[in-house]
Amino acid sequence: MADISILDLQNLRHLIGGFDTSHCKMQDYASQAQDPEVQKLFQDAAQSAMKNKQDLMKFL
Repeated sequence: MADISILDLQNLRHLIGGFDTSHCKMQDYASQAQDPEVQKLFQDAAQSAMKNKQDLMKFL
C-alpha cells in the first residue's frame, strides 16, 4: 500500500467523522418517524452512511 500523506489522513478523518455523524442522525430521525416510508428512507440513509464510513476505514 502506498504511503498516505498527513493531508490525506486529515481528509479521511474528516470524511469518516461526517459519515459517522450522518449515520447517527439518520438513525435518530428513523426512530422518530411516524410514516413507514419516511422511516425506511432514513434507515436506508443510515445504512449508506455506515457503509461509506466502513469503506473509508479500509484506507487506514
